[in-house]
Amino acid sequence: MNIRENVDEGLRSIQSNLLRTVLTAMIIAIGITSLVGILTAIEGIQNSVNSSFADLGANTFTVRNRSNDNFRRGGRRSKQYPPVSYRQAVNFAGQFREKYNATASLSADIGGAVQVNYQSKKTNPNSNVVGSDEQYLGINGYKVGLGRNLDKNDTENSLNVAVLGQEIARKLFERVDPINREITFMGSRYKVVGVLEKKGSLGGNNDADRLILIPLANGRGLAANRTLTYNITAAAPNVTDGDYIVEEARGIMRRIRNDELGKEDSFEIDRADAMAKDFENITGYLRLGGFGIGIITLLGASIALMNIMLVSVTERTREIGIRKSLGATPQVIRFQFLIEAIVVCIIGGVGGLFLGIIIGNVISNSISSESSFVVPWLWMALGIAVCIVVGVLSGIYPAIKASRLDPIEALRYE
Repeated sequence: MNIRENVDEGLRSIQSNLLRTVLTAMIIAIGITSLVGILTAIEGIQNSVNSSFADLGANTFTVRNRSNDNFRRGGRRSKQYPPVSYRQAVNFAGQFREKYNATASLSADIGGAVQVNYQSKKTNPNSNVVGSDEQYLGINGYKVGLGRNLDKNDTENSLNVAVLGQEIARKLFERVDPINREITFMGSRYKVVGVLEKKGSLGGNNDADRLILIPLANGRGLAANRTLTYNITAAAPNVTDGDYIVEEARGIMRRIRNDELGKEDSFEIDRADAMAKDFENITGYLRLGGFGIGIITLLGASIALMNIMLVSVTERTREIGIRKSLGATPQVIRFQFLIEAIVVCIIGGVGGLFLGIIIGNVISNSISSESSFVVPWLWMALGIAVCIVVGVLSGIYPAIKASRLDPIEALRYE
């Protein structure tokens, strides 16, 4: 009996016990769904994160204020780090640009939880006002969807102009062109000169779409007597020199901040590619966890399938005796039952693949609004391979048991 005949025989056996086969295939499908679904979701999130960091560029880094630890230890408060001042930020940006002919952008958080008003409309108090120069959008991976970016004239003359995030513009200017309209926030009136493209972010926390960008000098005036801390986002001119440039930038900032030799930095440098690598390491552990969950579910399914196959061997004892009396060898009997087990697994596995892809993409899109539809060919191939392995492991013992039946005793079985 060849493979095709065995497959046909397996399908006929499946049709004769349809309900039992469907229930068994559903158990297999659930296991494959959990395996492929989790891995698809992780793949979609990873692609979204990689896309976000690709906009920034692998050679981009940000010099920012070091986070203060406000906890007391042993009755003493840990060291406090002074904020990066405007003079220090300007000094660093000037030296970095001159030495490496590179891009450096200054920015400062002017206000958080800000409410924006336009005529009778207003947003929720969740907008972020950032003061920056004209290079901020490009170096941070933002794109202008409508109007224009801030320009040198805006920043040098401290004009009351603003570029809005997508969510703010959509809330205030429904069916209205926002360009050159005047909005009010933090007690001042600003003219809208641009609207950013939708950015989105992980977990539905769309801070990038609730951004209000104004000229840095104007923002300093808006902050009044509050002490601001300044961030410098810079890009190395050559990706291959990224590590070297970052260390050079560290040295420049240490001299500007007068950090003592041998002491830790009084500031932080965050690299875009470092954050992407950290997230990739996390998703690696998540993949292992998802794979483990799927394998455990499939283990339960394989036990159920083995039980079904043992029942099938008992029910078909007389049939096995007839086949052997007509010349079927033990190898043929074993192969027939193995094929039957594998066919059941593949039927369940194919259903599980489709469910897993759909559920995985739904999960990734709910976590990251910018995730694209992912078809994980590698995990699909892995899922089918796992189905075949489960079929073999589940069917091998029943197949051996069937092949060892004595034909005379089998023919007597009622």
